[in-house]
Amino acid sequence: MDISVVIPLLNEEDSLTELHHWIANVMQSNGFSYEILFIDDGSTDLSWQTIETLQIKDKNVKGIRFLKNFGKSQALHAGFAQAIGDVIITMDADLQDNPEEIPELYSMITKQGFDLVSGWKKKRFDNKITKNLPSKLFNWAARKTSGVKLNDFNCGLKAYHNNVVKNIDVNGEMHRYIPVLAKNAGFSKIGEKVVQHQARKYGETKFGMDRFINGFLDLITIWFLSKFAKRPMHLFGALGVIMLGIGFMFAIYLGIDKLFFNTTGRLITQRPQFYLALVTMILGSQFFVAGFLGEIILRQRTETKRYLIKESLNLEAQAIK
Repeated sequence: MDISVVIPLLNEEDSLTELHHWIANVMQSNGFSYEILFIDDGSTDLSWQTIETLQIKDKNVKGIRFLKNFGKSQALHAGFAQAIGDVIITMDADLQDNPEEIPELYSMITKQGFDLVSGWKKKRFDNKITKNLPSKLFNWAARKTSGVKLNDFNCGLKAYHNNVVKNIDVNGEMHRYIPVLAKNAGFSKIGEKVVQHQARKYGETKFGMDRFINGFLDLITIWFLSKFAKRPMHLFGALGVIMLGIGFMFAIYLGIDKLFFNTTGRLITQRPQFYLALVTMILGSQFFVAGFLGEIILRQRTETKRYLIKESLNLEAQAIK
């Protein structure tokens, strides 16, 4: 199969039928073999009933329905697990991503050899104060921290080689950083394509200002994981040794000064250096123990289910984790 289109959604009943027809027309006019995977992330409207209707009319439509809202990353993870196309396209369900971009994205993966191509919504129709400016700041910080030179990490329209989605683990709220996850996994050929952004036609955005706060926190997390996930002792142990070293130096200084130079002066416990030595040694011990515990947890962790599927449509007999 040429293309799998993975579409996570939450309460998008008004746009699904139009989006399906648009994608199907693009696929058929270009002669692609394809599947459309709708991942219903706990919608409370008629989204799932709409997907069922579409599947009856079009056997290329497949669906997964979560028991409740688990988040976009979990929806993408479920879609990636089921996708069988050579190229996987992700897009949002709100009609702001243009399916007409799919043929060129497919070509960049299959003919130009990219592992991943991310869309860049260079001209946006969102609010400049509440979305555009925070997005620019967020993307700047992501570029500087990750080393991945993309202008728009948040664009939902992306194309992946099948090997990429089968070898990365999208969890938590890390869907913003899939290019970084791919780079950390060894997929270094990451490209970008300017794509058309369209104004929202139905409903309201599901993301508020809090997503940028969460995004920056996730950025710190992914930076730490990329550097120290396999060996947490390298960070915490090093900090612990430094802090313990500083504490011991203060303690040795106080001892030598009291024994040989200032024998009749203040008690050691009355000097500020004593408390500096005490605090740094305690912090150093805690950092060292944190690193040690991190190593133990890393070696004993077991995979747990991150979402529960209520029902599915027209899927192959593949395991969904």
